[in-house]
Amino acid sequence: MQKSASVIASLDSLTSLATVADEMNYVMPIVDNSGIIDIKDGRHPVIEKILPSGSFVENDTYLDRNDNRLAIITGPNMAGKSTFMRQVALITLMAQIGSFVPASYAKIGVVDKIFTRVGASDDLSMGQSTFMVEMMEVASILKEATANSLVILDEIGRGTSTYDGLSIAWAVAEYICDKEKCGAKTLFATHYHELTSLEEKLEGVKNYSIAVREKGEDIIFLRKIVARWNR
Repeated sequence: MQKSASVIASLDSLTSLATVADEMNYVMPIVDNSGIIDIKDGRHPVIEKILPSGSFVENDTYLDRNDNRLAIITGPNMAGKSTFMRQVALITLMAQIGSFVPASYAKIGVVDKIFTRVGASDDLSMGQSTFMVEMMEVASILKEATANSLVILDEIGRGTSTYDGLSIAWAVAEYICDKEKCGAKTLFATHYHELTSLEEKLEGVKNYSIAVREKGEDIIFLRKIVARWNR
């Protein structure tokens, strides 16, 4: 009975993945050891199910072990930074478990681990504030991540004073980008626009932002990740 249950569970999982792939127009990813994450027209597999059909804004992603290791993403709150980063992590994970993925093309180099530092939480019963929890999680990522890892960092350093937070975010970005110390493929969302100067200082850093459009006195978020050029 246990063996039969195991076989049925496997079939159920594979059938579910195949059904979703067919209904949502997923594509078969290329999975190799290139160390490259190249996604065309990527979508978030959960959020696109919630939104009206065809309304989710697709985005491309390119990360590698050389000139595109660290992508710094800036933009206003609620513009779509977190959604974009999470969809990259989900597509990478889905590809590695053998699933088709929500994109028009995907080449996913195998990663050894996926690390995320997203959202705010605390453990007050253990004497840990939101800032302390964040710092402990960041420390764990810096200790465990390798050049073959994918790291998702969202607003590092926001739980303290502005300059202290900026210093922490800057140091984390420098450490992760260093091939000798880490070199992990990283998406780094931040409100510290000072970090965009790292593109000119460190090899492997690229700047991106969320496209917006002005309409009268309002600002419309276009949900599109675009390359940012510093002036």
